[in-house]
Amino acid sequence: MPGKIVSGLSRRCFLGTGLAAAAALGAAPAFALNDAEARALIDKAVGEINAIINSGRSEKQMYPEFEKLFVRYADVPQIARSTLGNAARSASDGQMKAYTQAFQGYISRKYGRRFREFIGGKIEVTGARPLKSYFEVISTAHLKGEAPFEVRWHVSNKSGRNLFFNIIIEGVNMLASERTEIGAMLDRRKGNIDALIEDLKKA
Repeated sequence: MPGKIVSGLSRRCFLGTGLAAAAALGAAPAFALNDAEARALIDKAVGEINAIINSGRSEKQMYPEFEKLFVRYADVPQIARSTLGNAARSASDGQMKAYTQAFQGYISRKYGRRFREFIGGKIEVTGARPLKSYFEVISTAHLKGEAPFEVRWHVSNKSGRNLFFNIIIEGVNMLASERTEIGAMLDRRKGNIDALIEDLKKA
């Protein structure tokens, strides 16, 4: 019996010492994101975007496909909360849920329309690099009759999944521009989040 107790204590001590050593050495957790994973995520997203824009579908048929793509590859709740700014603190859980759903449709239509401009061309992922607590994946858009330009994607796994939370197209930052736009819409509604939600459903 004493031998079993000592053995059990030894195992616990060994595990505890091992974890402490790993922490001291700055060992990365198993779920840490790396540049290859960030690039793989955007490779998949870009592949689907290329397929949608060159599918021959009408604009209305493309929008639901872009919404599915955003849900699959983007951290929509984080993006939605960020664009709502300080108003998110006073919003109820129900309002945040409704706002996120309305924002999801709105951003899918808006950026779906932007990506439709790429019809006949393609987006190609060219690299990835760490930035602060996330990764930036760089891609190049090749359009017919136009000079190539960059589309940058910011990828994180803070939600527990590898997802992108921002897009920068030709230097235009999605999060920054949407914070401004949503803020202006909210101001026009005198801070009424419910009215903003209704606006987004039609925008």
